[in-house]
Amino acid sequence: MSAKMLTNVSRIYRSAALVLIAVSLQTVTCNQAWATDNPFPESSTAFSKIQEIRQRASDLTMKAMDFMGIRYKRGGNTPENGLDCSGFVRLVFKDAVGENLPRTAAEISRVGENVDQKDLQPGDLVFYNTLKRGFSHVGIYLGDNKFIHSPSAGGQVRVESMDLAYWKKRFNGARRINDDSGKQ
Repeated sequence: MSAKMLTNVSRIYRSAALVLIAVSLQTVTCNQAWATDNPFPESSTAFSKIQEIRQRASDLTMKAMDFMGIRYKRGGNTPENGLDCSGFVRLVFKDAVGENLPRTAAEISRVGENVDQKDLQPGDLVFYNTLKRGFSHVGIYLGDNKFIHSPSAGGQVRVESMDLAYWKKRFNGARRINDDSGKQ
């Protein structure tokens, strides 16, 4: 495949992923007009927290999309040299929200709070057993059962469906990294 074709494919994936993110985050903002004119101040505080969460998820997913097409490299932690799965996740969290996460997927799987698959939100981390050991792969949930990750040798950062049999079979769990939970 030519470089031009790869660039076009990358743009298509990015556009599709951005639509998914927008749809996933839309439910959080459906009551925005009411909340602004809300006569109940305690609801305003809750709404502010929801806005913060929505902005954080948006920052994470948008930053992740910036790395679409970057090649995989085992142990890689820079876009110039390539990224492995945990290098990708660490870079996104550092650049988007200033969080310093541990180096490996297994170490990252111990940070933050556990999240049930049915409760996933954009920006959550999803973990997989890809090397015959738990928590050997990590990606960032985008919404609509899609996640972005740096897959393996010969691959590039891309969006995939969690509904594919390969990923369903290997799902290990999910974590939500809250403010300061990843700081080291």
